[in-house]
Amino acid sequence: MNFSRYEQILVVVFVSSLALAGCNSPSEDTAKNPDANNEKTTDTKGLDISLFKAGAFTKEPEIVDCETTAGTTTTCYKLITSGSPAGRELGHFCPRTISDGPDASGVWFSKEGEGDLVDLTGEFIVNLTTYYDDPNWKLYDPETGKVRYTATKEACLGAAKPDVEEQYKQNCIECEMAYLDENFSRTYLIPTKPIPADRTERVRTAGIALDGVELSGPAPVDDILGSYTIAAFDDCGGHINEHQGYHYHATTGCTDTPVSNDGYAPLIGYALDGYAIYAMKDAEGKEAESLDECRGTSDAVRGYHYRAASPSENMMIGCLRGEAVRPEGGPNDGHRPPHGAEGRPPHGADEEQPPRRNDMSSDKK
Repeated sequence: MNFSRYEQILVVVFVSSLALAGCNSPSEDTAKNPDANNEKTTDTKGLDISLFKAGAFTKEPEIVDCETTAGTTTTCYKLITSGSPAGRELGHFCPRTISDGPDASGVWFSKEGEGDLVDLTGEFIVNLTTYYDDPNWKLYDPETGKVRYTATKEACLGAAKPDVEEQYKQNCIECEMAYLDENFSRTYLIPTKPIPADRTERVRTAGIALDGVELSGPAPVDDILGSYTIAAFDDCGGHINEHQGYHYHATTGCTDTPVSNDGYAPLIGYALDGYAIYAMKDAEGKEAESLDECRGTSDAVRGYHYRAASPSENMMIGCLRGEAVRPEGGPNDGHRPPHGAEGRPPHGADEEQPPRRNDMSSDKK
């Protein structure tokens, strides 16, 4: 078949236009998933068992079948711990006398609800009436200078609950690991690969630190201060109760582990949804910018991950961006904190919005 010069030109133009249209049109996969070629949003780094400290687990971690609170069937790491941090001794909590300084005392949230924790010294105990602008604080004996603290298991259990009896008020709360059940343990089920959730979920338990200790949800500060008690932390931002063992309400560097050579913030642990939690500041002391409501961000190296809040904000992260898993055997594997005491209702128990940053303005000026 013979074509004229004009007809040949038309054919070339037509074929070329089809080729260009094919190059410029989005593929079916990209149309359905606009992030299909975006490594920053689709790369989801999972939990790395090798990064946990020696002794963090009482049994060898294993991979088991599990189901998220959203009903997704997946696989999880099953992590069993003793409720005590691996590799270090617990520090001081409550001062014993009003002359005790920082070396013999723990720490507590600042009343501003941000920044570093404050030293829970004897002087701080004396000045509680001024600090919280409330003359009813009486955590020490003015005649002997001794600080009132929970020196027995009975006192610990009586003070570390929402409905504190009168005899246990006006105490600095300090509990010991020896008060826990002999077979006390904590079991965590964390997805082997994070699953982005359709909606964020409130934090009851944030996750697990690299030393095997719980990264806890917000402490009930209003209840604690309302009973004229101080739930003392050690310098690492953690304390003990009978339901959770030792657990963190703040991160002060004790759990940090550098995992890269790019100067990024050190790794603290993993959230219950499997996403990593990094420290608030990087090697240069800079905080992350443009975090989402859960304090999450994403990059090509780490994928989606969280950056911890400042120690006195009374939260690790703002919410959970991924699907989390119900613990085996019920809440916390049978160790359920009472509602309103240390901890919060078990994950999935209600659908409340993520808690806001701690604000103790009602207890102070």
